[in-house]
Amino acid sequence: MSLTQETYGELRDIAARYPQPRSGLLPMLHLVQSVEGRVTPEGIEACAEILELTAAEVSGVATFYTMYKRKPVGDYHVGVCTNTLCAVMGGDLIFERLKEHLDVGNDETTEDAPGLKSITLEHVECNAACDYAPVMMVNWEFMDNMTPQSATQLVDDLRAGNEVHSTRGPKLCTWREAERVLAGFPDGLADEGPSAGPASLAGREIARERGWTAPSSDASGSTGETADTKTEAVEQADTSRAETETEQEKADG
Repeated sequence: MSLTQETYGELRDIAARYPQPRSGLLPMLHLVQSVEGRVTPEGIEACAEILELTAAEVSGVATFYTMYKRKPVGDYHVGVCTNTLCAVMGGDLIFERLKEHLDVGNDETTEDAPGLKSITLEHVECNAACDYAPVMMVNWEFMDNMTPQSATQLVDDLRAGNEVHSTRGPKLCTWREAERVLAGFPDGLADEGPSAGPASLAGREIARERGWTAPSSDASGSTGETADTKTEAVEQADTSRAETETEQEKADG
C-alpha cells in the first residue's frame, strides 16, 4: 500500500517536534510500520525526503534497531526472552513449545486462516524484566512469569481475538496500533493497569523499612566542584560511594 497524504502530514508533524528534525527519525519509522506493517522502501524514501537525509542514512538506522522490521509483521508480535536468566527459568522451553504450537520458526508469521489473527514469533534478547523470568512480550507489553502452558493459552487467545491484558500494562492492542503509540500518538491507555509489580518494588520497600535514603548533595562528600575529566568523575563517584557505605555500616552497627 502507498503512504497517504495524511501519513506524510503526520511524518512532518513528528519531525517538527524536535529542534533538529532528524531527531524524529525513530518515531517516524514507527509510524511507517503502523501504516505498512513494516519499514518499506517507500517509507524510507518518505522519511529521507522530509528530513533531508539520504535513503542510505535512513536505511542504516532502520536496519540497526531490531524493533524495525523489514518483513511484514502479523496482528501480534510475540517475543520470548531467551537471554540467560529467562532461558534457564524456562524461556528456551517456552520458545520451542510456541514454535511447535504455531508451526513457525524464529521471526516467522503464522499463515492466514479464516477467523484467526496472525502472530509473528521471535526470540528476543533481554527484556529488562529479570525479576519476572521467564518473560514474554506482546507488542512490547510485558507478560510475566510465563510457562509453556500459559504461553500457548496466550497465543490461542490472541489468535481467537479474545481480550488479553498485559501483566503490567493495558489490554493488548494490535501490533500496528502499538507502533502508532510508539510514534507519539497516544491511545489513551497509558494509565491502564499497574506500572510495576511487587518484585520490582521490593528494594524500595526494604529501604523504607530500614530508613535508607539517598545521600543528599551536602552529605555526599563532594567538594561542589564539577569534574572536568572522565577520570575525575569516576574518582568523585567512588569517593561518594565509599563514604556512604561507611556511614551505613556505622548506622547498622
